[in-house]
Amino acid sequence: MADTQFGPMGWTPERLGQLVGKTFLITGANAGTGFQAARILLSKGARVVMLNRSAEKSSAALDLLRDEFGEDAEVSFVRMDLADLDSVRSAAAKLRETVRRIDALICNAAIAQVPSQTFTKHGHESQLGTNHYGHFVLCGMLFDRIEAASGRIVIVASLGYKMGIRTIQFEDMNWDRNYSANPAYSQSKLAQMMFAYELQDRIRAARKTVEVYVCHPGSSATSLIKTSGSRLSRFVFGLMSLSPMVQSAQKGAYPEVMCATEVGPEQRALFGPTGRMEWVGPVGKGTLEPYAYDKAVMTKLWDLSEAETKFRWHI
Repeated sequence: MADTQFGPMGWTPERLGQLVGKTFLITGANAGTGFQAARILLSKGARVVMLNRSAEKSSAALDLLRDEFGEDAEVSFVRMDLADLDSVRSAAAKLRETVRRIDALICNAAIAQVPSQTFTKHGHESQLGTNHYGHFVLCGMLFDRIEAASGRIVIVASLGYKMGIRTIQFEDMNWDRNYSANPAYSQSKLAQMMFAYELQDRIRAARKTVEVYVCHPGSSATSLIKTSGSRLSRFVFGLMSLSPMVQSAQKGAYPEVMCATEVGPEQRALFGPTGRMEWVGPVGKGTLEPYAYDKAVMTKLWDLSEAETKFRWHI
């Protein structure tokens, strides 16, 4: 049954008021839903800092945004490669120097369906290392700055979290024995969700003021599969993109903008499209499988993540 929290049309940017004076950080904002989220936020007067791997693509994105919103638009770029924890640390340090206020950190960037087993600079399976470990460190390094603004962390997950083994394969995190693109991607997105829900628990216990939300874009026409997927997955998604089961990247950005701005949504939830198969349709609260917040697994994953990244959270 469709969620009716925001009415039959679901959440749309028409609900947004002016955002002048607010600052939003978005990973992976030079294309797809991240770029569209930047557009929506800038249209309301917000300041946006894009955290992207490619300086060239970021420069092109900045040109497009300034063409649309004027040369005075408060949009900038910090280079960061989530697959390189040294790069994440360096970018976070620069942000701490240059960004006084963080109203929301939107963890939007991801890689998906990497066809063969590859590793990050620090030896982690590439999808887990990029999607989860990189964001784990980034959120931790910026947490006190976010808390100072009573801000938010938004984790952009995926319905793909339901397509794998539905838990964390602790005995073989790199999938050395049985690597397959979809299960490894699924585990990386489940790990991101578990990180978010465990962080909610730790924030509550520490009586901190940061809110943490989890959302997904549904089935959206973005460059995600084209960037990292196999030739077959690119072909299949290309065909799907012609069907009503795929929506625009702009609509795919609605859930993350909603989670970054809307007052009072439930935190232990998953927001996204509520229409057919929850792939498309009005944005609201969707279905959240209980194994995504299995406490024992979440706690074990948190401890492992601190060990693997050599980053200890202070909360």
